[in-house]
Amino acid sequence: MSVRELVVLGTASQVPTRYRNHNGYFLLWDGEGILFDPGEGTQRQMLHAGVTAHDITRICVTHLHGDHCLGLPGVIQRLSLDGVDHPVQLAYPASGERFVRRLRYASAFYEVAEVVEHPLRGAEALVAESTKPPFRIVARRLDHGLEAYGYRLEEPDGRRMLPERLAAAGINGPDVGRLQRQGWLDVDGRRVTLEEVSAPRPGQRFAFVMDTRLCDAAFALAEGADLLVCEATFTTRDAALAAEHGHLTAAQAARIAAESGARVLVLTHFSQRYRDLSVLLEEAREIFAGECVLARDLTRVRVPPRR
Repeated sequence: MSVRELVVLGTASQVPTRYRNHNGYFLLWDGEGILFDPGEGTQRQMLHAGVTAHDITRICVTHLHGDHCLGLPGVIQRLSLDGVDHPVQLAYPASGERFVRRLRYASAFYEVAEVVEHPLRGAEALVAESTKPPFRIVARRLDHGLEAYGYRLEEPDGRRMLPERLAAAGINGPDVGRLQRQGWLDVDGRRVTLEEVSAPRPGQRFAFVMDTRLCDAAFALAEGADLLVCEATFTTRDAALAAEHGHLTAAQAARIAAESGARVLVLTHFSQRYRDLSVLLEEAREIFAGECVLARDLTRVRVPPRR
């Protein structure tokens, strides 16, 4: 059964608070498990959320500030401790390679698991291309004080079968699968094409936009996203601080979602200055008319069903 769901492990920017753990986000995408930005305490949050080391197939780090990577040593050592027997791909900005090396070997441990590094270079980079399940992950460089990348997962476009047209063409049972595989089927002396009995179905899109000012790359990552996870560190009242430190306000996150045609916006990465986060949600809802979710630690957000 296909499961596509975001597990929120932590939502705090810079430092954890009494109510919010450091960053951490786990995306279940069919048979893949992608861990984004494991901040301090991620390993423990995984236990609370029911996410195991064996569930992780990829780790994507946006940049090497501590709130986005200080959980990496524990997670990587846990892969070996639990005997994870599949390679785990690790993507991160190439400029942070020395930090990744230190984090991977921050203390002594018996390394069993295979971690394959993918340093990212350039304004845009292909992170992964998979056939089972079919998807690709691309990264784009954002605008932060330190080199940072956002990530976008794209499923190939497909087609949705139309039952009424299949019935009219006399196609049912195993013949439907044959038609899908070869693109045509001969029925009673007439060739029926896949296009005649189906409609285009856009592939699903997931976007992850962390520490950045407003920039073209953020909009490109979010374009047509079914689920957009976006930092909303500050309120508009503190917009000057956001710009100074390379962050977004909740209103700016909503603007990215609205102008990019995203379906669901997940706000996260909150400054410790805000105890009551409702003001951030209110700001976003004034701009973004779609579903807007205020991320909470250990909550789950389903990727909305295909249209």
